[in-house]
Amino acid sequence: MDENNFSGFSLDIFDFFESLEKNNSKSFFDANRNNYEQFIVKPAKLFIDNIAPFFEQLNPTIRREAKFNKTIMRINKDMRFAKGEPYRTFLLVHFGRFKMDSEFYLFFDKSKMCIGLFLNNMKDENLFFYQNVIKYEKEIISVFEKYKLNNNFSLSDFKKYPQCIELKFAAKKHFDKLIETKFILLEKQFLKTEKICTSENLIIDCIKLFSRLYPLYCFAISPTPLKLIEHFEENLGIAN
Repeated sequence: MDENNFSGFSLDIFDFFESLEKNNSKSFFDANRNNYEQFIVKPAKLFIDNIAPFFEQLNPTIRREAKFNKTIMRINKDMRFAKGEPYRTFLLVHFGRFKMDSEFYLFFDKSKMCIGLFLNNMKDENLFFYQNVIKYEKEIISVFEKYKLNNNFSLSDFKKYPQCIELKFAAKKHFDKLIETKFILLEKQFLKTEKICTSENLIIDCIKLFSRLYPLYCFAISPTPLKLIEHFEENLGIAN
């Protein structure tokens, strides 16, 4: 692996999480810490470092430091507040402005990789999708059509675990479900056998997907989302 440039994740990432799921213990993790660092932490940080310029150009308020509790979720749970097994059996790389903000993400577990957008549809003074999803229904439907999002992403509600609502979400047809879902996941899933999961071009593929999702993200981060979308279309636009 290049020391500075992302060259893809190894298939070993799936093997690691499968083994950890079978033996979720401190003794197993300590014995396999080097594999964790080599197959998960190092490529994850390189991925973040190499995609950071895209997010800086897209919206500089999005966090893009390759750090735990910033863009990488820690694998170890805080056992003061959690029960059961001490380690998470997945990797979550996420790009938002603050904790529990709407955010773009890359996810790996033992069997798949997911690329998507989390939208926090709860009522809060720092969250805007809750009010905008009703106020801008027509415009949101238009964004799904213009950026070819319809039927290309699944819709899930993230409660304790993701619960799939629509495998092929279409805004006009399923808009009521978008309104009703509190923790929205719009994502594309790839089985571990698919080439994209270990490709050195994963960053390019993520940039293409994230740039298509960004106009929808604007409704989650601003009371004036149409101005953000206009700025995006004039200055950046979707990556080809």
